[in-house]
Amino acid sequence: MANDPVYLDHAATTPVREEVFEAMKPFYGPRFGNPSSTHRWGREARAALDEARERVGRCLGARADEICFTSGGTEADNLAILGAWRALKAKGRKAVVTTPIEHKAILGAVHQAAHEGAEERFVAMTAEGTADTSSFDRVMDDDVAVCSMMCVNNEIGTIQPVPEFAAKAKVHGALFHTDAVQAFGKISTDAQKQQFDFLTISGHKFGAPKGIGALFIRRGIHLEPLMHGGSQDRGRRPGTENVAAAVGLARAAELTVAECEAHCARLEKLRDRLEAGILAKVPDAVIHGRGAPRAPHVTNISVPGTDSESLLMALDLRGIAASGGSACQSGSIEPSHVLSALGVRPDLASAAVRMSVGSLTTDSAIDRVIEVFPALVAKARQLAAAE
Repeated sequence: MANDPVYLDHAATTPVREEVFEAMKPFYGPRFGNPSSTHRWGREARAALDEARERVGRCLGARADEICFTSGGTEADNLAILGAWRALKAKGRKAVVTTPIEHKAILGAVHQAAHEGAEERFVAMTAEGTADTSSFDRVMDDDVAVCSMMCVNNEIGTIQPVPEFAAKAKVHGALFHTDAVQAFGKISTDAQKQQFDFLTISGHKFGAPKGIGALFIRRGIHLEPLMHGGSQDRGRRPGTENVAAAVGLARAAELTVAECEAHCARLEKLRDRLEAGILAKVPDAVIHGRGAPRAPHVTNISVPGTDSESLLMALDLRGIAASGGSACQSGSIEPSHVLSALGVRPDLASAAVRMSVGSLTTDSAIDRVIEVFPALVAKARQLAAAE
């Protein structure tokens, strides 16, 4: 229907899949046991948790003992960076390397490491939105403890050269972490084929509930835990495990991997049609990252003479959900740190609108946005000219 709501913010979160919800239900009811208990209820919960760990591991090309369940992407990112830094600083490795376009969970963890004595080093970016190889080579040396680089940027969708850079980090004996929150189910995240040491996923980005994620930790690598007080998960993450959510994550991960090829082809077609439709009516619109390899589900568009806050409000009034960038930065009036790092002009960075397609996106939804967005742009420009 023409007036049905249109959700174009799948990069922010996705609905819980029905199959996932059904898989979780028993663990909120009769299978409620604590997996650390030794009685039958506890053993049943432990078996389900162990199985979930194995299933998630298979989806990542990993072993079960390499999967650490977390509360989501932010915790996993912090555990990887701070856990690795704290474990290695006594060995004289003082530096932490990352890029300026990372999610704030990464940048915040790196800043905390710097507060504890680490040296922050940032890889320069190309204008297209990918990490510069020569800059990476310059900042990497034998002083680096850990390097963190996202697989897919959450604001503009550009794919970073993680396999290449992870291999380079190994030459210097540094650990390598990649935030795959936007990448899982979109591009390869196989631990058997790539040399990263840590990898982060977050369930609510692919049909699992909010509040559950996982960190892949390659076997043999020691991390300092962020929390203390229990022996769960080999001491890496103490506290009673969220069995229901772990089971949901496993089910969602399996469905995502099974459907990946067809799903991504559909998303890319929808995104490309959305971009072409907007450019046909607003030819001076700028699509950020378009010159680089991109994941299929994200487009980030700036229109000169507009601002993202007004456009997003106008879209919302028309029943269309989009965002100005990372959902974690909602309410911020500052231009995107990602676009600023790429050298985008402040006026364009302040006009950016991120639209992300997914399971709820239909052809009719794309048609509606192609119709509505240019009209809203024209109105915004008229208002700006009248001021």
